[in-house]
Amino acid sequence: MSKLPIVVMISGGGTTLRNLLEYQRRGELDVEFVGVISNRSQVAGVEIARNANIPLGIFPRKKYESDEVYSQVVFDQVRQWGADLVVMGGFLQHILIPDDFALRTINIHPSLIPAFSGHGFYGQHVHQAAIEYGVKLSGCTVHFVDNQFDHGAVIAQRSCPVAADDTWQTLQQRVFQLECELLPEVVQHFAKNRVRVDGRRVWIEK
Repeated sequence: MSKLPIVVMISGGGTTLRNLLEYQRRGELDVEFVGVISNRSQVAGVEIARNANIPLGIFPRKKYESDEVYSQVVFDQVRQWGADLVVMGGFLQHILIPDDFALRTINIHPSLIPAFSGHGFYGQHVHQAAIEYGVKLSGCTVHFVDNQFDHGAVIAQRSCPVAADDTWQTLQQRVFQLECELLPEVVQHFAKNRVRVDGRRVWIEK
């Protein structure tokens, strides 16, 4: 059976990449990792890609004159690798999504979008904001990527309680466990061609 060719985009430690690789090794993810793109060279995620013998492309944003040029170079590489799906796994560089990848680029965000999302909401800032606002539920969202921060249509969400004594660190840990479960599940839905889209409404066929 053919496997879904995917590219993973990273900026740091590669925890999302490592998690996806583990699901693949267990036979729970029908994908082929055709490439990894990073905007930074000296990060642990790059070594994870090298150790897994995945083709690697490093594209520092400062080398390119504009977002448009940067996007073109990066997605030309994605096309060259033959990817059908791009998975952003902690990719912290703004990039423009070309039309042919508009519904083939996904990201995971550590909140229940539209809450605590958009420009400036990443990492600890998301969880600190959730605690300060006093919400009782938080969680994570897998969504399509468009040219606005955390704006693309929601594909799937998973929630967890926010405890009265939570710190941003404890909440982050709880949400991260959900991320490690939800993202591989969604990627597998793409691999099985179960994802259906109608405008901003997205559902998974059984």
